[in-house]
Amino acid sequence: MTANSESIKQKLTSEDLGERLRAVNQIRELEDKKIAFDLIQIATSDRNTRVRYAAVSQMDTLGGQDLQKSLELLLERLHNDPEPDVQAAAADCLGALKLTEAFEDLQQLYHSTPEWLVKFSIVATLGELGDPRSFDLLSEALQSDNDLVQTAAISSLGELGESRAVELLVPYATNSDWQIRYRVVQAMNNLGGDRARATLEALAKDDVEAVATEAQSYLP
Repeated sequence: MTANSESIKQKLTSEDLGERLRAVNQIRELEDKKIAFDLIQIATSDRNTRVRYAAVSQMDTLGGQDLQKSLELLLERLHNDPEPDVQAAAADCLGALKLTEAFEDLQQLYHSTPEWLVKFSIVATLGELGDPRSFDLLSEALQSDNDLVQTAAISSLGELGESRAVELLVPYATNSDWQIRYRVVQAMNNLGGDRARATLEALAKDDVEAVATEAQSYLP
């Protein structure tokens, strides 16, 4: 049975968690994205974490209907949601929607949250956000003692595309973790320049096949 906006709206206020979760999933099926956007806003403040997470995660595709409203909603979840998963999803969507107005909020939360998942999502989304102000924060994240945050910083520095990142990333080309070396390959390809090319040439001879193959694919 095809979902319609009225039935979805009723389910979103149901006492039954399963009904509310189904309603959020059915929002994806709606052709009218404006109506879908209106409905998803109801679910982003649901009392259940799973519902809020599912709703916030759709904001990357629906948020374009009203960027200002999306900014307000996502910042509210970013700062006030009690669950790190939901905060992380909000950070992801802020980057996907290119809401550069959120940079200072993301920076503030990175420095105040104890949750590694939230830090990881913030660092990962900064590359997508593409705001030059992110460089210093990404440089800081590069020194993180969490490997996943560190890896995300390497990728985001590559996405940011500032040539001064090359010198920061060169030391990681010999990191013992091959996944970090793999990310360095991708970042260096994005950054370009003689030093980046020399790093790619070295990594093209890496002992780990995945790293070497990736580096070779970027060399003529």
